[in-house]
Amino acid sequence: MPSSTLIWLLAGSVLCLIELLLPSAFVSFMMGISALTVGLLSYLGVGNLWIQVAIWLLLSTMLVILCRRFLQPRRRKSKIQDALVGETLTEILPGEVGRVLYEGNSWRARCDDDKISLSPQQMVYVVRREGTTLIVMPDNLLS
Repeated sequence: MPSSTLIWLLAGSVLCLIELLLPSAFVSFMMGISALTVGLLSYLGVGNLWIQVAIWLLLSTMLVILCRRFLQPRRRKSKIQDALVGETLTEILPGEVGRVLYEGNSWRARCDDDKISLSPQQMVYVVRREGTTLIVMPDNLLS
């Protein structure tokens, strides 16, 4: 029967190769690295099989979490790009909420400046989004 060292090294190699063939966001690669590390520990005589499995599970989990935390790109808070154009559907009174036509859909909207009133069919710039409400400014103010 093959030793546990050989089994860990073989399992680690297979998991790393699987990542090359079927990309899984580094999950199988991190599990393979963990198995190779446990294979090295097994060669050095650390623990029995159950301790090795526990080390592999803990190391795999930690590596996957760290990999996702440090290798994923930062996401923007809002998917809306800066200063896109919309059109008011209803009058937006100062400090109140109205409706804006943006990208073919009707959105709740309010003006970024609480002192400005927006009339219907007025062109506005979408400054940002807060939840499902667009924050807009009149186009004549920003031009």
